[in-house]
Amino acid sequence: MKKEEAINVIKILKEYYPDATCSLDFKTPFQMVVAVMLSAQCTDERVNKTTPSLFEKYGTPEAICNMELEELERIIHPCGFYKNKAKNIKAMAKVIVEKYDGKVPETMEELINLPGVGRKSANVVMLEAFGNPQGIAIDTHAKRIANRVGLSKNTTPEKIEQDILKLIPKEYYKDVNHLLVWHGRNICDARKPKCTECPIKKYCKWGT
Repeated sequence: MKKEEAINVIKILKEYYPDATCSLDFKTPFQMVVAVMLSAQCTDERVNKTTPSLFEKYGTPEAICNMELEELERIIHPCGFYKNKAKNIKAMAKVIVEKYDGKVPETMEELINLPGVGRKSANVVMLEAFGNPQGIAIDTHAKRIANRVGLSKNTTPEKIEQDILKLIPKEYYKDVNHLLVWHGRNICDARKPKCTECPIKKYCKWGT
């Protein structure tokens, strides 16, 4: 896909989904990190039902550090993979308290080095918590649509992100993931895409 076409795709989706925003609920950068970690292989809706009871008592890195691991596992159990997630959340909170004086670091490099935080999660935190997008979070929706529309032929999130970054000016970074997620949820379903309703079908290599 050419740059002009890629930009048109984003512009069309932005007009189609004017309210596209992050679906995860949070009040602080730390809560954003926790919510993103819980969202791995879990729906945002389920995460948003789980985090209120967690953040009410344990909404800071200090509180997470001081809580029992078993209690954290119990609270986040509905989000799946709760043992591994709990271990990573505790470890992440410990690093933030001990290395960053309780404040979430504001660079991609530092975020990626936190336990349980990969590039996709770091991209989300940089955008949502700090309003400073450095790249594009590639989740299952973004990957599927990027491949179908022709934004990328690659299959790994890292390579797909780099392909899209070559096509999209930085001013659109803040919108791309939201738009692809919303389009994936509403139109471009994995199994039964609504191709006849798709606003970008003329650019699509898959649905023709």
